[in-house]
Amino acid sequence: MVDIATRVHNHNWKIDPIVRSLIDTDFYKLLMCQSIFRNRPDTRVTFSLINRTKDVRLAELIDEGELREQLDHVRGLSLTRGESTWLRGNTFYGKRQMFRSDFMEWFEGLRLPDYHLEKRDGQYELTFEGAWPEVMLWEIPALAILMELRSRAVLKTMGKFELEVLYARAMSRVWEKVERLRKIPNLRIADFGTRRRHSFLWQDWCVQALMEGLGEAFTGTSNCRIAMRRDIEAIGTNAHELPMVYAALAESDAELAQAPYKVLADWHEEHDGNLRIILPDTYGTEGFLKRAPDWLAGWTGIRIDSGDPATAAEVAIRWWTERGEDPRQKLVIFSDGLDVDKIEALKAQFAGRVKVSFGWGTLLTNDFRGLTEGDRLAPFSLVCKAVAANGRPTVKLSDNPNKAMGPADEVARYKRVFGVGEQEALAVVV
Repeated sequence: MVDIATRVHNHNWKIDPIVRSLIDTDFYKLLMCQSIFRNRPDTRVTFSLINRTKDVRLAELIDEGELREQLDHVRGLSLTRGESTWLRGNTFYGKRQMFRSDFMEWFEGLRLPDYHLEKRDGQYELTFEGAWPEVMLWEIPALAILMELRSRAVLKTMGKFELEVLYARAMSRVWEKVERLRKIPNLRIADFGTRRRHSFLWQDWCVQALMEGLGEAFTGTSNCRIAMRRDIEAIGTNAHELPMVYAALAESDAELAQAPYKVLADWHEEHDGNLRIILPDTYGTEGFLKRAPDWLAGWTGIRIDSGDPATAAEVAIRWWTERGEDPRQKLVIFSDGLDVDKIEALKAQFAGRVKVSFGWGTLLTNDFRGLTEGDRLAPFSLVCKAVAANGRPTVKLSDNPNKAMGPADEVARYKRVFGVGEQEALAVVV
């Protein structure tokens, strides 16, 4: 077990680069990358950093030179032989050779493209432009770097004993959560905390705590490097990025309305079983399900990532029932802003009605709330999204208008095309 407090106190950049590998990323990014490599390899995209928590002024906290060092380090990374062997030969979701040879040959030769960095009004403007399969792989490392550099900026001001106490308290907090989760019958929970983690070492510690504390109730981690090192399942399916880019490429309103289903038709050709999970909220869950083709009702389940989770689950249960499917055989994955209270409540509400699973993110791997003076280590909401595709802006509506993004005129157009009316604005926790 790594002594994290001592490692932080004796920090050595070469021992602890923030991103240690190209597979220090979420599993769903690699699955999506293979799909894009096959279906849309020539699409040009722009990804951009978006800090939703405006009072966390990153450019005033993080040294630009340190940020560039970490970004440049990632640009020098490539797959190791062991990582390539793991991706080529491991079984994922019960399937061997998940990643095809042509994709792996491309990935083995990949170096991430350049970035553009500026300071503006106390924030960093960080963008990535180029071919979609390459640029998309910047998202997770970019977020992990910004989040950890912010943590390091705070930790630099602390002495060794203060660090020892800080991490002891944080560890106690995680373990108290584990003890509560142990009491939930038939729990299924995975770590989804890579993108906004406190640090790599801390995420790895949290995963080990869940492995020991929850046993079979802990189903795995989204982080490929940790999954490989700890010999556990890599977990993940797909994300909003796919429908956002497909929608931006649509030539008409009619094509726009069909774009979210075109994404899943392409996915349907490649994957089956527990990889057939619908993420319906990009342009509003109710409208998506109302207009969905019948074949989608046969998919394994749904992931709920915005809005009121209980409401969205009820909508899904109604939809399955109306389509002649048995909801008890379907999987609902909750993944938005989860902590133990919400996990307990949702499991109790839907037990026996659907199969329930949880993707636990930031409040697993970055819950240092209240542990420092001024709450300087509290998690905040930072995202890195595709903001343009082939020169056209992307749009995300979400089931929570506070998570919406895109130019105002395009947001209005998408709301009209997808029939999105009034929505309840909910606080974005992380």
